Amino acid sequence: MTGEKYDVKRAYRELYSPSARDFAVVEVPPMRYLAIDGHGDPNAAQDYADAVTALFSVAYAVKFRSKRELGRDFVVAPLEGMWRADDPEVFITRDKSAWSWTMLISQPDWINEEHVGRAIAADTKAPRPALDRMRLERIYEGSAVQILHLGPYDAETATLERLHHEWMPAHGLTFNGDHHEIYLSDARRTPPEKLRTILRQPVRPV
Repeated sequence: MTGEKYDVKRAYRELYSPSARDFAVVEVPPMRYLAIDGHGDPNAAQDYADAVTALFSVAYAVKFRSKRELGRDFVVAPLEGMWRADDPEVFITRDKSAWSWTMLISQPDWINEEHVGRAIAADTKAPRPALDRMRLERIYEGSAVQILHLGPYDAETATLERLHHEWMPAHGLTFNGDHHEIYLSDARRTPPEKLRTILRQPVRPV
């Protein structure tokens, strides 16, 4: 509705408010994202920092244009990441140099390629190489298992190991897409022990 501020966390509460107690199966509909691809350790790669800077810069520009030109406002969504590797075990061993990633920020359905393209073209502050790789992408994950992780990113290992080697096999499920993380906390301002991260894995029957 025009005049009502859209918030993806409210619109899809079941996807953005999981329990930290146990894994849950969810059905993720097709969603649209600002997206930038990259590779390597997110703690060391300048490419990663540039991608995150560019995503938020354009996300806020799109938000302000939408409010001004379309009369439709929305809350800028949290940063998300889809992580992949030839061997999923590297997420458990934390061999970050082997990780490839697509960093994402969800967009409302009414935002299209033209809105994004104009925001990218007008951006003079974000790193240009990252802006040039940005796109608006529709992603459909379908059935997925997710849980809320509380604490440092590197402490995800035990949860992922339990998911990959115990929970999924016990429920007759296997991998069906990239490991997906949703960062509900701002790591720049939040102590590591208080970070809140959704861990999601698209699955299919074995």
